[in-house]
Amino acid sequence: MWLKPEEVLLKNAFKLWVTEKSNDYFVLQRRRGYGEGGGGLTGLLVGTLDTVLDSTAKVAPFRILHQTPDSQVYWSIACGATREEINQHWEWLLQNIMRTLSVFDSSEDITSFVQGKIRGLIAEEGKVSLVQEDDPEKFREALLRFEKWFGLPEKEKLVTYYSCSYWKGRVPCQGWLYLSTNFLSFYSYLLGSEVKFIVSWDEIWKLEKSSNVILAESIHVVAGGEDHYFSMFLHLNETFLLMEQLADYAVRRLFDKETFQQEPALADPLQISKRGLETHARNEQFRAFFRLPREENLLEVYESFLWVPFSHFNTLGKICLSESYLCFASQDGSQCYVIVPIREASSSALEYQEEEDTCTQRGNRIGSLCCSRTPRCALKEKMKEQSWNIHFSEYGRGMSMFRTKKTRDLIVRGVPEFLRGELWLLFSGAVNDMATHPGYYSELVEQSLGTSTLATDEIERDLHRSLPEHPAFQSDTGISALRRVLTAYAYRNPKIGYCQAMNILTSVLLLYAKEEEAFWLLVAVCERMLPDYFNRRIIGALVDQAVFEELIREQLPQLTEHTTDMTFFSSVSLSWFLTLFISVLPIESAVNVVDCFFYDGIKAILQLGLAVLDYNVEQLLACRDDAEAVTILNKFFDSVTNKDSPLPATVQQAPVSNNDRTSHPKVDITDLIREAYEKYGDIRSEEVESMRRRKKLFVIQTLEDTTRQNLRVVSQEVKFTAAHLDDLYGLFKRQHFLSCYWTMNSPALLHHDPSLPYLEQYQLGRSQFCALFSLLAPWVHCAGRDALSLWAFHLLDENQDGLVNFKEFCCGLGEGLTLYLGQTRRGKVDLQAYLKQWQDELLKKEENIKDLPRINQCQFIQFSKTLYNLFHGDPEEESLYRAVASVTSLLLRMEEVGRRLQEPGTPTETTPPNGEASTSPEGSSDTPSPPSVPEPNSHRQEVEWSFAFEQILASLLNEPILVRFFEKPVDVQARLEHAKATQLKEKLRIFVVQ
Repeated sequence: MWLKPEEVLLKNAFKLWVTEKSNDYFVLQRRRGYGEGGGGLTGLLVGTLDTVLDSTAKVAPFRILHQTPDSQVYWSIACGATREEINQHWEWLLQNIMRTLSVFDSSEDITSFVQGKIRGLIAEEGKVSLVQEDDPEKFREALLRFEKWFGLPEKEKLVTYYSCSYWKGRVPCQGWLYLSTNFLSFYSYLLGSEVKFIVSWDEIWKLEKSSNVILAESIHVVAGGEDHYFSMFLHLNETFLLMEQLADYAVRRLFDKETFQQEPALADPLQISKRGLETHARNEQFRAFFRLPREENLLEVYESFLWVPFSHFNTLGKICLSESYLCFASQDGSQCYVIVPIREASSSALEYQEEEDTCTQRGNRIGSLCCSRTPRCALKEKMKEQSWNIHFSEYGRGMSMFRTKKTRDLIVRGVPEFLRGELWLLFSGAVNDMATHPGYYSELVEQSLGTSTLATDEIERDLHRSLPEHPAFQSDTGISALRRVLTAYAYRNPKIGYCQAMNILTSVLLLYAKEEEAFWLLVAVCERMLPDYFNRRIIGALVDQAVFEELIREQLPQLTEHTTDMTFFSSVSLSWFLTLFISVLPIESAVNVVDCFFYDGIKAILQLGLAVLDYNVEQLLACRDDAEAVTILNKFFDSVTNKDSPLPATVQQAPVSNNDRTSHPKVDITDLIREAYEKYGDIRSEEVESMRRRKKLFVIQTLEDTTRQNLRVVSQEVKFTAAHLDDLYGLFKRQHFLSCYWTMNSPALLHHDPSLPYLEQYQLGRSQFCALFSLLAPWVHCAGRDALSLWAFHLLDENQDGLVNFKEFCCGLGEGLTLYLGQTRRGKVDLQAYLKQWQDELLKKEENIKDLPRINQCQFIQFSKTLYNLFHGDPEEESLYRAVASVTSLLLRMEEVGRRLQEPGTPTETTPPNGEASTSPEGSSDTPSPPSVPEPNSHRQEVEWSFAFEQILASLLNEPILVRFFEKPVDVQARLEHAKATQLKEKLRIFVVQ
């Protein structure tokens, strides 16, 4: 590797380097302790020194220095890991540089010329990589060490590296942590003790910062049942954030099959960089904080002061500029922030002024058809409206309104009915989507009209279950609007389509917003605010449940001490997250929760959940079982009221009977929400998002474990043992991930169908299937194994989608795959049954063929070669070869005799088709060769000869040694272990401690 020229003090390096070649201008040296005469104490000390000091000599023990006769200064210009590599650099210098140096008069000119040439070579090499590192020279050296130490495929992209200590027990191993696109790797070498391991990001269960008695703060990684602790003096937070980003990236790319089409920095796994990950994280945080569309990216950030007219002072904060928005947030993010769409910006718009209400004329809503106010609530509602009007006059109205703590206070107190739809659109960011996509909803409705899919069938089934007690959905007007919104969204996002709970949420949205507004609110919820909630796996809801459990441990430790199984809180809170409490609270109270959700996101739901548990903590602690606890919570939710609600009595929940002595005292929703904000409002949204990323690792791995446990569904249809089926699933899953690691165009990514059951999510394309098939098949040395693998793939790919999932892989092969691995009930392979089974499979595939086709000359020769290849390396290889020669000779004779008997005047004697006398294969000591192909000029070849399946089977069964070979049981575990070890040239997770 060519190095950026750096000055070297040679007089201090005599004890560490040995000169092997030199001339007037260059010196080639070898590091002591390497190569001939190396090892011993010197090698151990030098190796340890190189590792600790981050020296390239540990993996590049050869180097080339530049010198001039008139100077005592040396310059390092190249290094190499092997003698061959450094010799190539040496030869290049001799052929391309040495001849030119003689024309220069001064040593300064010579050195300048050499340095320029080396820098030019480095620049040419750098053009291959599109990634710009902060310190490219150091990064190139680190990349050299990474490739040498871990032996991963060349496509694996190193993102960054850090010096750290790895703790095994109480003894730290000082070394280097390497973070690449798909792996976390560590290397340490201290006085001959080498510690090296690789962990794939998709294997990680837990990633967190922790502390104990020995370590003040460290990074804790759990993978494959092993705990790993890393500590460092510098950059711990930076390291953790990058590890968190890479783990999240792996989850989204490998498990969720996200292709990052809108994120060019992440779309290509070969170009992932530290800078790209940091940019992606900033963009996500920027969009989440200001609720901007997914296509917006943070372009510039400037520290500035904003004049706040309602407070009459300047607020310190930052201006954040994207493609379409100018945003400002105060230093703490909560004091004040404002969003200005550039599409609406003008010289006057940037000044403070009261904006006109662009949303007042919004037409009739479904909720307005049945909204009547009682005299008792009219005054309360009027007071709320007046408070908001005063707020608008001071802080502005619409998209560019100042959003402050006072805004949140008004949200907590409750939003007036006529403003609810407007504010939901504003705070969720849906108003931006609607403004930039005029006419989009109408087009979707027109395109989806009359379509019939699984989603539309499920929508029709659930239409009349959506708030059936509400008058708005007791007529065709409300039902039709709900149908159009849900169908349009299913058409827009087929990956989600339609999921239960979407109908309940959309019904509430339609009460306060028009159809198009409700559609964009649904988009904001499903695609930004509650990601991965609405699909078959509901991973997003499971992740937030895990976050909720952690917050319970932190905020309500008394419940944690009392409850040994925290899954109770997960099961009882699932509907809270999926429906934003709409399914458990009366509708007049639930809308207040939705108000807070659109303003503060999932943080508001988590706070309210904690407040609910806190409110009932004494009763929950006294519960004897989960059923009693569920009853307590249900009674609590039934008792929640909204005394300020203007909804008619027919819509509100009926009061609890006075005869129920165990009824819960009334709780006003406004008081409950206020208490949630007062007690748990210090929970930061940024920390919630970080917890979401970390908990997603645990949720995904838990689903993986559940999937492995459900493999018994497949085991009922094949004869594998449970242990072998588990190993086979691990191989299949790993092969699937390998197809996604280093490519953007993997068939598994391009044709991913998230609606499939989780067991069928992992799929293999043709090349990946053939690679795995070849690892598992007994005929590793067979010349025709590739053709056989392709044939098996097309046989299993019943739906012709170019992919085979694990269930198809096992169930489709059925008895055939079992016979491959020697797992019949008798413990051996029945050759006749084996061939007959594949005959049956071929008959199923070729419906128009009544009998198996005969094989012709070329196919027969290939068949013979395949048999020879099968026996390569067998202890009875020579005897098997002779048996195959006998079989082929017998077949040729039978074919010749059969054809002669059908011809008039055929002579009675029989000779082989090639006209030579028959010789017994046993009479020769040489290994038989495949049968010769008859000469094409022979008159006997005017008629093509071929063989039937029955002839081949009879001839094979006539040789006992061949029957024994195919009946010999195969060690399934050995085949699986061999496949594991060779799937990526070496195991993906390696622990080497010497």
